[in-house]
Amino acid sequence: MAFLLFGVADAVAQNFQGKAYYLSKSTIEFGSWGATLSEERKKEIKQRLKNRLEKNYILTFNIEESTFDEEERLDAVSGATDSWGKNFTPGTSYKNIKTNTVLQDQEFYGKKFLIADQLLKLEWNITDESKKIGDYFCMKALALVPSDSIAWYDFSWDKLRSNSNAESSDTEAIELTQVEAWYTPQIPVSHGPLEYSGLPGLILEVSANNTTMLCYKIVLSSDDQTKIKKPGKGEIVKKSEYQNIVMSKMAEMRDMYRGRR
Repeated sequence: MAFLLFGVADAVAQNFQGKAYYLSKSTIEFGSWGATLSEERKKEIKQRLKNRLEKNYILTFNIEESTFDEEERLDAVSGATDSWGKNFTPGTSYKNIKTNTVLQDQEFYGKKFLIADQLLKLEWNITDESKKIGDYFCMKALALVPSDSIAWYDFSWDKLRSNSNAESSDTEAIELTQVEAWYTPQIPVSHGPLEYSGLPGLILEVSANNTTMLCYKIVLSSDDQTKIKKPGKGEIVKKSEYQNIVMSKMAEMRDMYRGRR
């Protein structure tokens, strides 16, 4: 992916704050059932799911705090928003790197939750690799994290089956995912999209599993006009509690569907 990045880094001296705009792109894995599909059918499915596979986000940040929020858009095919998909996508996320905390609002089938927890733990290995993203010099960093901790708000039937198998087994294997990030020391804030943070510079690109987020525009501000607003509505739960709620509800729906059959 190639995007033009516009920077105004020279406009700011010490008080680093502003907005970073990201494009998120995900690929779809058809799996074994995809072997029966024609290339034309696969292309049609990808087009139908485009509003889930490609999203735009805004990161609003200052030195200690940030919020990360999706720019909602209409489905190019149906002209509607993706109500089903919104059950399993990240809501507005607030993080404070000084207190190591995250607040994230989530809505699941009409019920509002406020996830209050610690930030994703990342032990970064900074490499010698570098590249330019737009006008910014970037360094590459890698981290290994438990897969379930990355997209804890998401759901898949495979995950439900895996959990069911783990419950019936004496041991549970922890699946790990490698996260690749590119950060710029030219903007010395430890923020990034979603919960990715902890590097000595703003993360402009991050890849994990089948998703890549790339920053295509940065607007820095030298005044105090950047407002960081915490989400504050919904039943307060931790990430693990929210995962259990989602899994339980989806298992209930699966069993109900089986019963009807």
